[in-house]
Amino acid sequence: MPRKTVLGVFLGVTLLTAQGPDRLMVGQSDKLIGKRNANVQIKIPLTVQKGFHVNSNKPREEYLIPLKLTWTSTGALQAGQIDYPAPSIEKFEFAEMPLSIYSGSFDVVAHFKVASNASAGPGAVSGKLRYQACNDRACFAPKTIDVTLVYQVE
Repeated sequence: MPRKTVLGVFLGVTLLTAQGPDRLMVGQSDKLIGKRNANVQIKIPLTVQKGFHVNSNKPREEYLIPLKLTWTSTGALQAGQIDYPAPSIEKFEFAEMPLSIYSGSFDVVAHFKVASNASAGPGAVSGKLRYQACNDRACFAPKTIDVTLVYQVE
């Protein structure tokens, strides 16, 4: 079967399951505390629902959606890199090649720099976490969930 046909069937299944529940949950992070000009980082705990996995931040197939955290509003913080854990490489029925995935519980680490002119006090960072969940037979429509981190400038 040509690759294009397989991809078309795959997307058709995905669209039928687009309204499912979140398969990835964001846990509670500690409060991020830093001084002006300081580099700070925070672990963001993530948990994938049992029986599912999400594509890693660098999936092996072009048609798979990577796990990606982006910041939409950072207040007094300047967003830096995001560190993703090492993925697992696993083979599934629906894919020809083994896939690069995350499952269970894991952390991503977000790096920030506190602005030199930041006002002392509390604030919040808002972001979006995009992912594609899959089970052992198929992948589902990509989803985006909101992420909010609380910080304190000293």
